[in-house]
Amino acid sequence: MEDSTENLTKSDGCIQQQTMIVSWDEMIEKSLTNFGWKEFLQCMLVSIAMFFDAQQLFIAIYSDNYPTWHCTNHTTICTSSSDICKLPKSSWAWDEHSSKTIISQYGLECASNFITGLPQSSFFIGSLFGSILLATMADSSLGRKNMIILSCLSMSITSVIIIFSTNVWVYSALKLLIGFFRSSIATCVLVLLTERVSKDWRFTVGSVEYFFFALGYMSLPGIAYVNRYSSWKYLYIWISIPSICYSIIAYLFVTESPRWLLMQGREQQVIAMFKGVSLVENDVNLISSLPKVGIKQRASLFQLYSPIVELFKTSWVLKRVVVVMVLGLGIGMVYYAMPLAVGNLGFNIYLAVVFNAFMELPSCVITYFLDNYRRKPSILAFSITSGICSIMCVVIRNGPKGVMVGLAVASFFCACTAYNVFLIYIIELFPTCVRNTTASLVRQAIVFGCIFSPFLISAGRKNLIFSYGVFGIVIICSTFTLFILPETIGIALCDTMDQQEKKEASQCEMGNMVNK
Repeated sequence: MEDSTENLTKSDGCIQQQTMIVSWDEMIEKSLTNFGWKEFLQCMLVSIAMFFDAQQLFIAIYSDNYPTWHCTNHTTICTSSSDICKLPKSSWAWDEHSSKTIISQYGLECASNFITGLPQSSFFIGSLFGSILLATMADSSLGRKNMIILSCLSMSITSVIIIFSTNVWVYSALKLLIGFFRSSIATCVLVLLTERVSKDWRFTVGSVEYFFFALGYMSLPGIAYVNRYSSWKYLYIWISIPSICYSIIAYLFVTESPRWLLMQGREQQVIAMFKGVSLVENDVNLISSLPKVGIKQRASLFQLYSPIVELFKTSWVLKRVVVVMVLGLGIGMVYYAMPLAVGNLGFNIYLAVVFNAFMELPSCVITYFLDNYRRKPSILAFSITSGICSIMCVVIRNGPKGVMVGLAVASFFCACTAYNVFLIYIIELFPTCVRNTTASLVRQAIVFGCIFSPFLISAGRKNLIFSYGVFGIVIICSTFTLFILPETIGIALCDTMDQQEKKEASQCEMGNMVNK
């Protein structure tokens, strides 16, 4: 034992005993192969967080929407095609009550694109800063479970407070906080799900996450329709209270990632967890006999952000992060911005959101069946198709509304499918010691692109080229970065940098042999 502990390979964030971590990795992979009803319930419970995340993300479709209005004095001065800002206030009125959305309540009908787009842009800015400040804590100190619970609870409490906003500036500031707190939910959920199962079940649990996200998105039209005669504040109450209750339930019943526990040197918890699942006695005894290989990190501020240091120490990881960030910016902009832009199409906003939301379900199904297909061609095909459909919305902007909505829905469906596969892809590209950090950096790039989306959407009310045209061009251009990245199909999740390099090199050699 003393001889073996002298062979440690130290790398600040990933201190591993290479010969032993392989044994642990093999045993973890073997123990997670059996996927029973307990594991399924855990996946369901973790994925519910995405339900509330989707609601917070897309609630602006209704709360920040530009309401319809009508002329109260039918003269040559006021017509349906008049500019509302050039009419006297006494000649027009909102179709519904003045507290329907923040536009009507705060008197923003003539405000600039910057002001009307500021709340949702603030939401994405908060998500950007949250990804930077919170993400690495899930890799180092807090873990995946605690970060999910803390994020959901903080997001929901702030969402309750936002109903007391008195103007657009206070509202925007609270939207920034909501974005900050929810920033790590999607990343932590996906990482926790994929680290709790073997490679054979990775796409399945990923589909469960997407399914709950789709349900959260689909629930919004129903909630908004029920409250169509009420203030926008009721929407926030409807989505906040259940989320607070979920945080309490998750704290009591969700279990932590065994891979993360191992990296923290908490082997006894891993062994106890495996005894609770379908392992045979010999497997448990073998795991118990393995030496401790966890990280013994320094209790300092550096400990929290040590995974970021690893990225700069390993050139291939840093290069890969930069490339996937560019790819994520294009795919993410279309995926998140398209639903928010449905109000620009001049179509019934409840039906338009329902059509988009329902596209999440077939996208989840297709993502599941893409498990055995290569990641790169799948992302490439769906991304380019999405970009073409988005650009076509601009080309036929004066055509039938139904055709435009159909193209917008098709674009969103393709972007959604590409995004789902992309999220699994980035999990497979990086080892455990930096997985949550790198996934969060990619999400930061996605959010960075989304910061500008509300302003583009606001400008797109007058000309669709600023919204749908820009979205299509961005996703097509960013997709070409795929040619720089390796294929990851069939590769088991790795814990260290060396493991990742060796497995990818081995797969590359096998690929060359097959080609010969």
